[in-house]
Amino acid sequence: MARSTMEVAFLGTQRFDGEGGVKYIKVFYGDEPDGKTEHGLSIIGMAADDDAAEEIFAAGAKFSPLELVRITFDVARGGQNKGKNLALHIESVKPKATTQASPQQPNPSAKPAEPAKA
Repeated sequence: MARSTMEVAFLGTQRFDGEGGVKYIKVFYGDEPDGKTEHGLSIIGMAADDDAAEEIFAAGAKFSPLELVRITFDVARGGQNKGKNLALHIESVKPKATTQASPQQPNPSAKPAEPAKA
């Protein structure tokens, strides 16, 4: 199994509650259209790994539509040599703005102190 990341436009997360308490979580993102069958964004859905499903679903509430996100996913080999992508983690590409205290710079216009007179 291979692991990869991609940066794409976030569209949403969705929960499907199936029969017998089975839940399915998917993340939807936009990719470049192929120009033949799609225009605008190519809308792609990726299932979430069972162990990360709740985290991925909750993370979807933090992103704005079309915000650039980084999705980490596993590519498991599927039938007919096709890969099956399972999302493991999703985060914003641009870090949250943090306020840092600027270090105190000496005042260049201050005069040096005169030596004490004896």
